[in-house]
Amino acid sequence: MISLSDLKKRKAEGRKFSCLTCYDASMAKAMEVAEVDSILIGDSLGMTIQGCDSTLPVTVEDMAYHTAAVRRGNKHAFILTDLPFMTYATLNDALQNSKTVMQAGAQMVKLEGGAWLAETVEVLTRNGIPVCVHLGLTPQSVHVFGGYKVQARTRETADKLIADCQAVVDAGAAMLLLECVPAQVGKEISALFPNTPVIGIGAGAETDAQVLVQQDMLGLTFSHVAKFVRNFMKEQAGETAIVDAFKAYHAAVLDGTFPAPEHTFQIEL
Repeated sequence: MISLSDLKKRKAEGRKFSCLTCYDASMAKAMEVAEVDSILIGDSLGMTIQGCDSTLPVTVEDMAYHTAAVRRGNKHAFILTDLPFMTYATLNDALQNSKTVMQAGAQMVKLEGGAWLAETVEVLTRNGIPVCVHLGLTPQSVHVFGGYKVQARTRETADKLIADCQAVVDAGAAMLLLECVPAQVGKEISALFPNTPVIGIGAGAETDAQVLVQQDMLGLTFSHVAKFVRNFMKEQAGETAIVDAFKAYHAAVLDGTFPAPEHTFQIEL
């Protein structure tokens, strides 16, 4: 099983690592076979699994359920789990809810915020809970931002983001995740913190790792697709391979070609 120390060693050696979101055991096993380095059980499950309009309705119980499923399916990857909206508003909430997801199988919790999280990061770290802080575009604060927009677009706002990163790293954050920031900002922050791996999503190619939402990279997003998404399913098997498989199954059932004799049990009665 990949550990936090392994990921820090990769950064020190200049070797990147991969990360994908995952929510169930079968996909987790597929990622193990593919040797994906790390898995994020993201509160993105609110949209990808539950069909919500945002991540805000997701509960800690949801996160623990899906974390346990992923951990059962994958014994290889490093596992991070999101603490969802308003579940770390107080230190006691942060401790109790982190305990819940860590006991379900997480190796690290991920929180969204900035310098104001420093005390929470310090307390969690002191209690043996590694923390990744998600900065830049933070989906739990989408209503504050007024939508999903690129962050740190000026030198002033980039410096503010860097100061936030410094504050949480000083408090003990073991990893950073940057979303939707200019590539040069992702590069700068990755270089500024030599002992802290930086995962990027829409943060350029020079962060220490990349993460994508599983459904996005499989071409299973049927609404707006973000600029930073690449459809790897299209490149490997055709643009709509999974949807085409569903269509083929549907048609075979309707025309009677499935199940064929080789799919059925024949006995003499």
